Amino acid sequence: MSDGFAVMGIVNVTPDSFSDGGRWLNAELAVRHGLELEAEGAAILDVGGESTRPGAEPVSQPEELRRVMPVIEGLVAGGAQARISIDTSKAPVAEAALRSGAALVNDVTALGSDPAMAEVVALSGAEVCLMHMLGEPRTMQDDPHYDDVVSEVKSFLEARMAFAVSEGIAEERILLDPGIGFGKTLEHNLELLRRLDELVALGQPVVMGASRKSFLGRLTGREVDGRVAATVAVNVLAFERGARVFRVHDVAPTHDALQVVAATVRRPTGRLTPPTYK
Repeated sequence: MSDGFAVMGIVNVTPDSFSDGGRWLNAELAVRHGLELEAEGAAILDVGGESTRPGAEPVSQPEELRRVMPVIEGLVAGGAQARISIDTSKAPVAEAALRSGAALVNDVTALGSDPAMAEVVALSGAEVCLMHMLGEPRTMQDDPHYDDVVSEVKSFLEARMAFAVSEGIAEERILLDPGIGFGKTLEHNLELLRRLDELVALGQPVVMGASRKSFLGRLTGREVDGRVAATVAVNVLAFERGARVFRVHDVAPTHDALQVVAATVRRPTGRLTPPTYK
């Protein structure tokens, strides 16, 4: 992006997502919502048909396809210029989405749950986001423990990136997500934010996915819909520490805040101090 960052708008096609479950379950409404997010500044639209909130139950492959494919096809038919991302850990779902116009696979298991996923991504030439998660959604918040959360997350992401490259995925097509809220306590999340530069040092675009999450509610005392300001604050801090992709429900305020921050931290040469993401 010309501003050195990309906002990824969340398009949940699920009945049970923690923030907006059921709101966009109708494909027509989801497509309209996606196009509105693009108009607000989203450079990427992340379409997901399976909730990964704590305690979430798995969704079958046919059901996930039934939820996401009409939305992806509708966004393409509706003239969306934003890159479309498919939020899935199932290779057949990713493959169908990529054939229909998606260009990024957002896999919360970092290519770890479906042995065919790496090949699907490699053959398509798509981008892939590798995320850290402790355990799996149903159990990830059951007393998560780390000796050093940043070092352990970094080692995991480094290993998964090496695996992806070994499977034929070009290094420049890989994004890394520390997995805020995925098997982390409040203090783990804050430590990842404080030391985010250590993950940026891996050399790949870092994705920040803190939008409306429960740790922000613990800090502010606000319910899910009242966490927009807290989400913006996290993303501003993350940008200053080198994150470049921001996955959010509330695109307009996030985009505006990041535009201001990007202009402020830009060097006189016009270059940003940390690496940019395009």
